[in-house]
Amino acid sequence: MSSPAANLAPVLPLSAAVAGQAYQVIALTSDSAHVELSNRLAELGFLPGERVLILARGVPGGEPLAVRVGLSTFALRRAEADCVQVVSINSGGGH
Repeated sequence: MSSPAANLAPVLPLSAAVAGQAYQVIALTSDSAHVELSNRLAELGFLPGERVLILARGVPGGEPLAVRVGLSTFALRRAEADCVQVVSINSGGGH
């Protein structure tokens, strides 16, 4: 079940997410070039419905990304984060 806010928010790759803002995983890409990568991300907990948060981005270039999913924190390369499709979880606290 998804929240109404998640239904209205645009879907974007996790690599494009803003640090410090919460997101919900919608899907993992599964094209033939990324099947193993998507399976590994799913094993780590990047599953549809899970809440994720980018804690920090590396400098320069913005990678790796420090990402929290559940109680665990992972460092993801941009190519890995591109496989995770997310929507912003907006608490409705303003614009």
